[in-house]
Parts: sequence; structure tokens; C-alpha cells
Amino acid sequence: MGIDELYPPDRLIAAQRATAAAGLDALLLTPGSDLRYLTGYDAHAGERLTCLVLPAEGEPTLIVPRLERPAAEASPAPSTGIRIVDHVDGADPYPLVVAALDGPPATVGLADRMWAEQVLALRAALPGAAQRLAGEVLRELRIRKSPAEVAALAEAGAAIDEVHLRMGEWLRPGRTEAEVATDIAAAIRAAGHVSVDFVIVAAGPNGASPHHGTSDRPIGVGEPVVVDIGGTMPSGYRSDCTRTYLVGGPAPADFLDYYTVLRDAQRAAVAAVRPGVTGAAADAAAREPIAAAGYGPAFLHRTGHGIGLDGHEEPYLVAGNDQPLEAGMAFSIEPGIYLAGRHGARIEDIVVCTTDGVQRLNTTPTELIAL
Repeated sequence: MGIDELYPPDRLIAAQRATAAAGLDALLLTPGSDLRYLTGYDAHAGERLTCLVLPAEGEPTLIVPRLERPAAEASPAPSTGIRIVDHVDGADPYPLVVAALDGPPATVGLADRMWAEQVLALRAALPGAAQRLAGEVLRELRIRKSPAEVAALAEAGAAIDEVHLRMGEWLRPGRTEAEVATDIAAAIRAAGHVSVDFVIVAAGPNGASPHHGTSDRPIGVGEPVVVDIGGTMPSGYRSDCTRTYLVGGPAPADFLDYYTVLRDAQRAAVAAVRPGVTGAAADAAAREPIAAAGYGPAFLHRTGHGIGLDGHEEPYLVAGNDQPLEAGMAFSIEPGIYLAGRHGARIEDIVVCTTDGVQRLNTTPTELIAL
């Protein structure tokens, strides 16, 4: 899997065609996943302006701070045919954006997560241009992963699986969640990630909070521990996987019963994935058996989120999403059951919708793991 396969030059052409079809004159993309998707450049986000000016027709221009030009030139961006223009500290960079456009635009698409100060500066520099979200255009390009992108996500999945397989080295009664998280973070990097995006170690009652994080609370004997971890690989693609562990003793009353319900629901949702199934239907495949067992109110969140260059992106598996799944879409399947004040459990795999079904990118067992 070469970098040219992950960031092919023809993406810019596809984006320009989609920009024109959407009635936009240009996309203006500051650092973030959209910029990286189109150019391969993992740009630094800071107060100095970095901006890809992608007109619907004409030459794309990447505007960068002069001190960051070497990084831009070392990225895959030059191989896409982009022109690179730099600006020095103290100079106003926004006239460079205007100059990179072929006349005053009527409507531009801005990066969805552009800083407000840049949005306002572009509004001042292009006073006649209406502003829309670039995601209207790029979402449809990014939502279906190429074979190279699927391979990158599979590499990320295998790397985070390695960390889960080592959990017995760190999860022990008496150790704090924070101590365990420190070990896990080091292991995430050792497994090949360039950054640690998150480490959730939620023991006992903390496991009932889906986004708990960590604390200085010691892990108790016989407590369930929810471990949700992920990071970013050198490719830029993300990992995200959750397993629930039982540490040092017998399980609390009723935990084994609802864990079995959760495991079966997660498997049912994975099995439901195929082209044509909607995001809402995939969510229902996980939600209905949990509700039937009496735990419906304890399933607090959607069943899944897309993943790629962002940890959370389209498509979302949630009630009301009637978009059909298509081959190449990658997303999590992660139902949970959370009993407030007591404990909780979550099981999460990243999967890809294939032409005839589904491929799991996390392959460690989903059975409850007793340590």
C-alpha cells in the first residue's frame, strides 16, 4: 500500500467536478481531514493560514506559511500537481486566496471545521461570496473507501487488536484506571500508531458512562472494565475498538446475563450489514434484541459511526438515517448497555460493507474476557 494509492492525484479532479456540480465556485480547505484527503498533506493547524484553494475549474493552489513550506513539499501534495505559494510572518495571507481564484466567486465551500477567525477573515476578503460547507461536496467522495483505504483501516485494526491482546499485562485489581491507561497509550504507539487519540478505562460504576475517560479510582476485584482505545496510523487512518474485561473475580449479579445479550446484539448488527441496508436498520438490528431483553433505556447512543481520516465521520448507524449502506463504507458496530451507578459494557468492531456482505477489521474475540 503506497502513499500514492492512498492519496491519488485524481481525487482533486473528482473534487473539482463535484464542486461544480454542487453550484460552488471553489473549495477553501484549512488543515484537517478534508485537506489531507485531497492532497496527502497532514498540515499543522495554527494561527498562520494554511489553505487549499480548489477552484471548480483551474489550477489548485496550496497556501502555506513559509516556515512550513518544506513540510508541504515533502508531503504527497506536489505529486498531485498543486501549486504551492507561501507567505511570511507579518504579511496578510488572505490576498493570496483571492489571487488564487479566477475572479470573484459567487459561492465558496469552507472546511466544515475551519476556525471562526479564518471564516470571518475569508468573509472580509471575499465580501461578495456566499459561504457554504465543503462537506456538502466532500462527504460523498469520502464516504466510500477505496481498496487502499480499506487496507489502511485493516492495518489500523490489526494494530489496535495487538493492544487488546496484551490487556492481561496491565488490568489488575488495585491499579488505577489512569495507571492502566498510561501503559495502554505506550502500547498503542508501540503497535505502530503515530498518535494516541483516546484511551477509556472505565471500571465498575465508571463503566456506566460511555465517555468516561480515566480516573485515579483503583480497579476493584470482580469489576467489569470497559476499554475503548484508538489511534492514528502513519497513513492517517484511524483505529477504534472496545472490549469489556472482567478483572480478578466473579462477575456482579446479572452482569453475565446482560453481557450475553450485548454480545448477541453486536453480532446481529454485524451480520445485518450488506449493501442496501440503511443506517437506521443496522442500528435497529443491535437495538431491538437489547430492548427485548429489557435493557433498551440502558443503550444510550447510536450503534455506530463512520471512520477513516476522522475518528467519527459519515455514515452514522442511527435511527432516522435512511441512507443505504454501500460497498466501501467503513464504520463501527458498538452497542452498549450501561447501568447507572453499577457497571456497563460495550463491544465495538470496525467493519466494512462489501459487495455481498461485511468484513470485520477487528478480529479479537467478542466473548467476555476474564483476567
